[in-house]
Amino acid sequence: MELPADGELPSLPQVVLRALEACRGDADYRDIGRIISADTALCVRVLALANSALYGRPGEINSIDQALQRLGTNQIQALIITASLRQLLFDLGADRWQQLRDFWRHSLTTALTARALGRLTGYPNNEEAFMLGLLHNVGELIALRQPTGENQQALLDNQTEMGARLAEHWGLGQMAVDAIRYQHAPAREIRDAGHLVKLINLSTRLALADSSGIEAAQTIFGLTSALTREICARIEREVSSVAQSLEIPLDGPFDGESAHRRLFNRVVRTALVEQAMQTLPAQSTDTELLVTALRNLVTLTGRPGLVFQEQDGVLRLLAATRTSPPHIEVPLDNPRSLVTRVATLHETEALAADNRTILDQQLLDLLDCASMMCVAVNGALHCHGVYVIGLDASGDAEDSQVLLDLFARRVADLADTLELDTRAHSDEMLEHLARRIELRKRVHEISNPLTIVRQYIHQLQGKLASLEGSESLKPDLQILREEMDRAAGLLERISESDSTDDHAGAPPLDLNSELTLLCELFEDALFAPAHIDCQPTLTSADTHVRATRGPVRQLVMNLVRNAVEAMDKGGQLHLQTAAPVWQDGRQWVELVIEDSGEGIPESVRNRLFKPVRSTKGPTHSGLGLSIVKQLMDDMEGIVSCKTSDRGTSFRLLLPAAPDSGKYDREAHEEPGQ
Repeated sequence: MELPADGELPSLPQVVLRALEACRGDADYRDIGRIISADTALCVRVLALANSALYGRPGEINSIDQALQRLGTNQIQALIITASLRQLLFDLGADRWQQLRDFWRHSLTTALTARALGRLTGYPNNEEAFMLGLLHNVGELIALRQPTGENQQALLDNQTEMGARLAEHWGLGQMAVDAIRYQHAPAREIRDAGHLVKLINLSTRLALADSSGIEAAQTIFGLTSALTREICARIEREVSSVAQSLEIPLDGPFDGESAHRRLFNRVVRTALVEQAMQTLPAQSTDTELLVTALRNLVTLTGRPGLVFQEQDGVLRLLAATRTSPPHIEVPLDNPRSLVTRVATLHETEALAADNRTILDQQLLDLLDCASMMCVAVNGALHCHGVYVIGLDASGDAEDSQVLLDLFARRVADLADTLELDTRAHSDEMLEHLARRIELRKRVHEISNPLTIVRQYIHQLQGKLASLEGSESLKPDLQILREEMDRAAGLLERISESDSTDDHAGAPPLDLNSELTLLCELFEDALFAPAHIDCQPTLTSADTHVRATRGPVRQLVMNLVRNAVEAMDKGGQLHLQTAAPVWQDGRQWVELVIEDSGEGIPESVRNRLFKPVRSTKGPTHSGLGLSIVKQLMDDMEGIVSCKTSDRGTSFRLLLPAAPDSGKYDREAHEEPGQ
């Protein structure tokens, strides 16, 4: 029986729609992961990609969390968008929608039950149990796509074996394959089977509300009937909660056409906005971008528009489509009009008929419309501005809002990129200085022995001056000294030139060496001007990490720069390394960066490591911690934070390089040893 492609399995449209909305919003990979974990087809796509040879280590991933960490946020978002497009190809009838809903409910119930039983019985990997519970009946999902008839029935009759073969194809390991293959085996026959096999077998029975499930719980794990019923009741409440959050009705008939149409409309609008963005020429400033994008918005919506730019707490009208823009500047300290409320609250809003200010009426006159809608161009850095479009009295405000939100989000992304390019230029300057310092250190190390040799030549010339017959040696010694001087001059010129590093195929990075170099760089560029006392405490143990210089340097730069900005009146900065550190069965190198500032504000703590509007003023991005989190995810590291009014401490666990001690040994070995 031929195995299906990983992308040919249908999902409930409500789940895909919610995942797509999460990708378009500010959700991080954990938020997206919780949505993916509620759907078998999405899990299949994520798992198959993470375990593919594209990522170099097939067959190691056995949980959704591990898969998300390996793929990274950008890849996950691309996968979700692709899944939303594929979902539009699935044209299921009313009876199939209900079957798909029932399949979803059963698989999620099995997964949650397997996780709960795993915790209760001491299984070491509860997320693996959850994932296998979600995938145990994937063969049934394959059959749902087939027309009614012999082929579909053949798939249903062999769905268990199909699921086992897929688990083997995904490289989940023999225990996972057996867990799917023996999910319907009699309880008495699996009492001495592997732990995972018993978990999936019992979870499947309990999810089906099989009358023999209570008895099987006693047979397999020795659980009392009262405890088993309590677990089942708790899982049922949890499934209901998840269904409610995704707007999936569990009772009565189910028809997914409405959600399918909403998904279709969302995908079409997204495609329209993306097409509008592709025709947008490159801009060099926020102001140019906002004005140029207004033309695209008018083309996209077919409605007149205005655009305001926010600067220093004031909204300034930049452009209008039906007339030359008059001079309008609106302070944001008293947000009564629609445009100022939207700029302050960052929520898209249409004008209410009974709540109009004089400014609202002036803007309506500029638009020559009965009503209007405003949306904030709210990026990760800050609110760049506000777009206003005119509406007819009978216009579809809800339909316009979806399109307007998508458009403003993409303009905000482009505006953020413009500012990040400026920040990146600053980082490039620091990188350039770092290379210069490193090159000068190397030149200095070479110059030291040259200086000693030159000094000995000078002394030798003095000694030979008093010896008879030494006149013939003086020209040779003078030539030697001149050549030494020339070599020293060449080294000096090299030290004044730029250098580049090629890290392709480079060995693991020595974290201590990198920190020593960066601290020397930061001393003059950051610490001294801000009156910061930096105290590095570097372990004597090996600190080679499985990472390249660029990401590690950007991590440290972002955290150190944030720390310096947090201590605007000076203070103490402490950098500390430790190795080896053991956590989750892996070996890490620990880096702690601690400042004595006033701590992270409460409003920022609640969205730590997500892009937020900076609390430090217009010159600060607010993106530093988001970038740190993304970099750590990409290198499969762990980052945590402690903060109070006495300071903030970031703890980074970087993956230790395997057998990294050999690099120290090789560095000190002579050729041929």
